[in-house]
Amino acid sequence: MLSTMQDEPLSLATLLRYASTFVGDSTVSTWTGSGVRTMTYRELGAESARLAHALRGLGIGIGDRVGTFMWNNNEHVVAYIAVPAMGAVLHALNIRLFPDQVVYVANHAEDQVVLVDGTLVPLFAQLLPNMTTVRHVIVVNGDASTLTAPAGVQVHSYPELLATQPDTYDFPVIDERSAAAMCYTSGTTGDPKGVVYSHRSNWLHAMQVGAPSGMCLFGTDSILTIVPLFHANAWGLPYAALMSGANLLMPDRFLQPGPLLEFMAAQKPSFAAAVPTIWGGVLAGLEANPQDISHLRSVIVGGSAVPPSMMRAFDDKHNVRVLHAWGMTETSPLGSVAHPPATALTEEDVWAYRITQGRFPAGVQARLVADDGSVVPNDGASLGEVEVRGPWITGSYYSPDGAAVDAEKFDNGWLRTGDVGGISPDGYLTLVDRSKDVIKSGGEWISSVDLENAVMGHPAVAEAVVIGVPDEKWDERPLVAIVLVEGAEAKPEQLREFLTDKFAKWQLPERWTFIAEVPKTSVGKFDKKRLRTQYAEGALDVTTLA
Repeated sequence: MLSTMQDEPLSLATLLRYASTFVGDSTVSTWTGSGVRTMTYRELGAESARLAHALRGLGIGIGDRVGTFMWNNNEHVVAYIAVPAMGAVLHALNIRLFPDQVVYVANHAEDQVVLVDGTLVPLFAQLLPNMTTVRHVIVVNGDASTLTAPAGVQVHSYPELLATQPDTYDFPVIDERSAAAMCYTSGTTGDPKGVVYSHRSNWLHAMQVGAPSGMCLFGTDSILTIVPLFHANAWGLPYAALMSGANLLMPDRFLQPGPLLEFMAAQKPSFAAAVPTIWGGVLAGLEANPQDISHLRSVIVGGSAVPPSMMRAFDDKHNVRVLHAWGMTETSPLGSVAHPPATALTEEDVWAYRITQGRFPAGVQARLVADDGSVVPNDGASLGEVEVRGPWITGSYYSPDGAAVDAEKFDNGWLRTGDVGGISPDGYLTLVDRSKDVIKSGGEWISSVDLENAVMGHPAVAEAVVIGVPDEKWDERPLVAIVLVEGAEAKPEQLREFLTDKFAKWQLPERWTFIAEVPKTSVGKFDKKRLRTQYAEGALDVTTLA
């Protein structure tokens, strides 16, 4: 028996029409360093139509890839919705990848047009000659004449190209399973891998982002979107904002703590999202120059583990609630958010839930798989690799020759996340490590994440990263790399003593090194691969305690 329900495609064009019509007074605003450039969602709809006409005039049709090489700003949001709404495929290029990787993903995706921010033209100019499929470049917020293109590539000015275009567009009705956007992973070994999101997956994911079990967005919110639009589908925030009618605040290239705090002071966002390293910098900035940020109702932090000490500092000093979330490019990315349940009645209970990676929503199925392939119970104690599946989780990687299902990443329809952890009976995920980062010492496991979080609880420590290094007796032992708070002092003996009531004696690190800065990936995560290389090459000054 079939239902009587209408079969209306979950299209991003429908979302654009809704936002520009019924919540048209909501806004997207970009920080300029001293003020904001603002457009309403109604104006966003008109600008999206003009961009769609312009791209169509350049030969872009359904399924063609359109790249962006941009900061978070108004024009990037226009592309974010206009490109998929017209049936093309948005490919937000990660501006922080190594140059050869940017070229690789642009060629692999077969980008035909790229929108480039004017401030990024010098960087993009070095890449363009090796981009074999790009035929048009549109320079946004800058002088198009400053980009010298190779033969066969035309350069256009964004305002000039759109100036004569109509402000309405007959967006096509397409299959909701059609490609809407694509992102490439940044933390894998070898070449980056492509993930292609559908209109359906982005729509369902946006509903979950806005839901109470997700990021709990309201139409009255102003969302400070620090997470880059090129990072993991921008955590679904642009589409969730259009769906809820929330305002979007875009920081452009002003991502340092000082400018971010100026932006907050001027615009008073109620919600914000970024990786932990951003919030660590903001916290340090607030220590140096106190400011009221209690207008922030909620801050979502994801991308890597959030030190509990950072969460408590925002709570205690600034009355700001930091919520831990978990996900990855392959999961669109929202997989879980650490909202404590109603049964958490005491402060101790609440914190026990807040420091997890959160509860899986109804749309994400999850299981734990042991090394022997058996599924282990969700008892809060058993550990295994986290595997997930659901309507906004990829089932393969993109290849021009067809979907690529790598056995190392997919297990009979389940995505192997590479994260090792446990799941409680009520569905909360607690990660102990990445499978490649967990330290095996004398046959027993040591969590590098737990050590990092504990060390960063020391008042003299600004950042800490832990890697496993070879040991003749125990196979592997932890090495702790420390960045001290400016002006602070601490010795390895003092730091290890700080850990003695938190870890078993055999887990306490002997090897310590002090560094000026933790190497980071293109999306702000700790780059442990680079640190391991530095250690192997003897580039670190390591103190070994008895």
